[in-house]
Amino acid sequence: MHAPIILPLFGLAAHTAIMLYIIACLGVLSYLVSRRLESIPNNIGQNIAEFVVEGIGNFVEETMGHHGKKYFPLIATLGIYILISNLLGLIPGLLPPTSNLNTTAGLAVIVFVATHIIGVKEHGIKYLKHFMGPLGGLPLILRILMTPLMIFVETISHLVRPVSLSLRLFGNIMGHELIVGVLLLLMPIAYPLLALSTALGVLVVFIQAFIFSLLSMMYLGGALEEAH
Repeated sequence: MHAPIILPLFGLAAHTAIMLYIIACLGVLSYLVSRRLESIPNNIGQNIAEFVVEGIGNFVEETMGHHGKKYFPLIATLGIYILISNLLGLIPGLLPPTSNLNTTAGLAVIVFVATHIIGVKEHGIKYLKHFMGPLGGLPLILRILMTPLMIFVETISHLVRPVSLSLRLFGNIMGHELIVGVLLLLMPIAYPLLALSTALGVLVVFIQAFIFSLLSMMYLGGALEEAH
């Protein structure tokens, strides 16, 4: 229900082409900002970059603890990419890659795989205790009896995470896109509703980027913790 995309797609699917445009732009922007860093910045680009990096860094440390700070690049990359992707849905002639389930599923799988890689890296084989549930305070016989059930429950719980992450982001962004598309068909009588939908869309864009990043940090933070 989108207007034709204003950028060349080079034979790619629209969401894939725009995803590559975002990656290229972020790469160029990062290079331009970082090539002339100053200890006391006097240019607006470095000031904005430092403000964003420091804000996200503090948020990561508060959510994941001190040990989680080294995973800041992953969280910051996910958060900034998702935010920009969502914002593109507010620009006529573009579409947000996050309105495609393939994109959100890919992001969720990255978080899922990273969670368990980090868990094994930090704890080794002891990380498997995360799948046995909080049985440490129970008598030995109960722990033996409950362990198979807890392993099953915890495994399902971990497998549901990427599904929940991907569908939540996709559903909210795609839902907004569909609403805007319907309202555009009803123009000009639907102009007040379109204005309201756009205002709410800005809110949804930031909230969904925040929620995805927050849940990702919680999953990664859980993998960093010792299992009990």
